[in-house]
Amino acid sequence: MKAMIFAAGFGTRLKPFTLHHPKALVPVDGKPMLRRVIENIAAAGVTEIVVNVHHFADQIENYLAENHNFGLDIRISDERALLLDTGGGLLKAADILKSMGRPYDPILLHNADILTDLPLAQMCRYHEQSGADATLLCSHRESSRTLWFDSAESTLRGWQNRSTGEYRPATFTPSASDDATPFDGIHIINPAILDLLEKYNGGADAKPFSIIPFYLSVLGKAKIRRFLLPEGCQWFDVGSSEKLQAAEAALNH
Repeated sequence: MKAMIFAAGFGTRLKPFTLHHPKALVPVDGKPMLRRVIENIAAAGVTEIVVNVHHFADQIENYLAENHNFGLDIRISDERALLLDTGGGLLKAADILKSMGRPYDPILLHNADILTDLPLAQMCRYHEQSGADATLLCSHRESSRTLWFDSAESTLRGWQNRSTGEYRPATFTPSASDDATPFDGIHIINPAILDLLEKYNGGADAKPFSIIPFYLSVLGKAKIRRFLLPEGCQWFDVGSSEKLQAAEAALNH
């Protein structure tokens, strides 16, 4: 297993901190999020990690260097020239990821603003045993945007914006056996997904695009499954100042 941390975003909802720092270095209870994510990934036995950078990229590079990459093989995917979002960012990092570890190793993808005590090795085992091409962490929480999965097989069937009523694919209609759960910002893919990603992009020269529309576009070509956050595990999106405060309050409870 190898991993990629998405740390390139502007983090506009975390102002004023992100006026002068990258969102990945926002401290939660005194420890930068990037360190928390790296430590959780390393606890799953992963030693090779790619971190993408854009906003205050030098601060992330310096932070990693000052901490000797936490004893891991950490490489940078540089998006200084153009911020590529999750799909484009993964495609740009594909060559680096392919050069790490074994070519058939799954890849753990983790947003830098997701804080959880989920033992990631548990999710990795599920991915490997399920035969999925991609496994998405999900939970039963409130969100205006949600993914629909077949309850029996946990396979992705569609997406819904509950605020507007929009569905994707446009022809998708949930059935009584489907279950809606939002995506929680952590996923695992097999290397074959990278080839499908390049085709979706129209070539290897990455353009900005999100990963979820891509997953929805390959439903007939790849098995996309979910892994539900186990009961008792904590999960926080610290992408805004309000959510950051809530996470810190919960950690200190």
